[in-house]
Amino acid sequence: MSERKWPRANRRHFLGSTAGLLLGSLGTTAFRADDLPPVTNPRATSGDAVEPKWDERLTITVGPKKADLVGSDEKVLQAAVDYMARMGGGTVHVLPGTFRLRNAVYLQSRVRILGSGAESILVKEPSVKTNLAADSDWYDQEITLADPAGFRIGDGLCLRAKNPHNGGATVIKRTLVARSGNRFKLDKAPRENLWLKGDPTAATLFPVLSAEFASDIVIENITLDGNKDNNENLDGNYAGCIWMQDCKSITIRGVTARNYNGDGISWQICHDVRVEECHSHDNTQLGLHPGSGSQRPLIRNCKSERNDQGIFFCWGVKYGLAEKNVLADNRSYGVSIGHCDTDNIVRDNEILRSGKVGVLFRGEQKSFAGHRNRIENNRIIDSGPETGVGVDILGETESITVAKNEIRETRQPMSRIGVRIGAQANDVQLAENRIEGYSVAVSDLRKRNDSNP
Repeated sequence: MSERKWPRANRRHFLGSTAGLLLGSLGTTAFRADDLPPVTNPRATSGDAVEPKWDERLTITVGPKKADLVGSDEKVLQAAVDYMARMGGGTVHVLPGTFRLRNAVYLQSRVRILGSGAESILVKEPSVKTNLAADSDWYDQEITLADPAGFRIGDGLCLRAKNPHNGGATVIKRTLVARSGNRFKLDKAPRENLWLKGDPTAATLFPVLSAEFASDIVIENITLDGNKDNNENLDGNYAGCIWMQDCKSITIRGVTARNYNGDGISWQICHDVRVEECHSHDNTQLGLHPGSGSQRPLIRNCKSERNDQGIFFCWGVKYGLAEKNVLADNRSYGVSIGHCDTDNIVRDNEILRSGKVGVLFRGEQKSFAGHRNRIENNRIIDSGPETGVGVDILGETESITVAKNEIRETRQPMSRIGVRIGAQANDVQLAENRIEGYSVAVSDLRKRNDSNP
């Protein structure tokens, strides 16, 4: 793994700030972090994040044959991850082979997954589904299946129902750990009521690679296949070829994420996630999904093709950068920005043949809209059907810059629009764009609204 220098700076800043507050409270002149001497020859010290740059780190190989751990399912991969975590971190090198998964591989902090490119393939096994045959309360740790055929101990499971109290959707992910007939024990209690009046179901649905409350994870050079033709849908709030929640400092590089009945790569409330040189394609929903609350995502040199959407900025995604990506032939939108997604930059991308709109700012009220985003130096080509739009700025969206883009239609103009500015949008700056081939180059609906001339 490459040395990360930023934790050192953050630690020094924290120590300096804390010391300053403490000394200041005692009436003593505080010193600044910059006054500390530089660390030029670090030693490994217990509990200290500052370490030497080691020439070699611990690696364990996993493969169908001639590996440290031999096997071709999720159990051998999980064993390797857990071993590395116990050792304080290192690399799990996945050798060439096809691994068939009946549960997710749950990643842990400071563990790197290194595959062998197209020759290391992790495939999700076909899903099975049945109804629950008895009520389970929120504190129960077992469920009763109407038809247990196809379910095995160790399977990853998704429990879904209507909430019996408010009618909302309940979605729970668990693992089957014991069985007597059609009664199965879960690894953890559901913490939700699964009552028959809510039509509860159980299905073997899960991400291929997953992590929660972890940090400093690297996933590189591996192929993940969701086997969508043989699996039910589970959306990107819960799953994908890669699905992470409440994580930080994640690098995903050189990964192919394909054929998931849901998202390709999804991360929720995850900060400082880098997705580089990845190919997310032929998934039924979102290719790349920086999810709710994620801060500072970086998406660079990726391909997102033939998904429903190329890049979907979810809720509250801020200070992100998407650059030099190819977003092609996605059925709805190349890029979608909306609910509280502010201060992001989308630049130098190829956004090609989007099914509806090239770049969409979703229709949100002012307090929820995606303000202060920049769309610059992109090629946005052939967007939508005969009423398609290259860049569509809806809702009460403010402070948007669309600059130096090539927004072009190579088909017949029909009723297509290059840039559409909604009636409630405000402070939209268009500068040095090349807009060609449209029936209307720029449609500014604000001019029809007397309150916003």
